[in-house]
Amino acid sequence: MHRIILFDIDGTLVSGGPAKSSFVDAMHEVYGTAGDFENVSFAGKTDPQIVRELLKSTGTPENEIEGGLEELFNRYLGYLETRLPRNPVRVLPGVKELLSALSRHDDVGLGLLTGNVVGGARLKLASGDLWEWFDFGSYGSDHMNRDELPTIAVARARDIWGETVTSEKAVVVGDTPRDVQCGQVGGTKTMA
Repeated sequence: MHRIILFDIDGTLVSGGPAKSSFVDAMHEVYGTAGDFENVSFAGKTDPQIVRELLKSTGTPENEIEGGLEELFNRYLGYLETRLPRNPVRVLPGVKELLSALSRHDDVGLGLLTGNVVGGARLKLASGDLWEWFDFGSYGSDHMNRDELPTIAVARARDIWGETVTSEKAVVVGDTPRDVQCGQVGGTKTMA
C-alpha cells in the first residue's frame, strides 16, 4: 500500500520571488497587455487559466490567447531563471523539516499538485532547494482545469509504485479553497 502526499507550491511550500513580475513582463511582450492584473486573483488557479482570465478581460480573442501561450511561457521561464538567483523564493517555516520527516517513510510518496507550469515549478523549488524532494507531480502545463490535476498525479504515482496507489490514498495539501476543491473532485483527502 502506497500513500501519496501532493503539495501545492505557492503559499504552501514557498512565498515571494519574482514570479509575478516575470509573468507580467512576459504578458506585455507577447500580448501587449497584462490585462486587469491587479484585480484578478491567482490563488488556486493554473497558469494557463490565469492568462485566459487576464486576456479575456481585455477582449483578446481565444485564438490569439492560445497562439501566444508557448511563447509567453518560454519568456516567463526565461525571466524567472534570470531573476531567481537575485530574488529567490522564501521557503516557508517547517517545510524542509516536514519533507525530511515524510521522506523517511517507505510507504509515502511526495508529489506536487500545482497550477504552475512544470518549468516554473522546477525553477521556484530549485531556488529554495526543494525540487529534489519530489518524485512526481501534476502541473498547470498538464491541464488548464485544476480539478483534473489529482487524477494526473495519481496516474503518475501509479507509474512509479504500481496499482496500489489510489486517489483514496492521496492527500492534497494546499492553502486555498481551490486546493481543497480540486482534491475533493479528484477523490483525495485534503488539508489546507
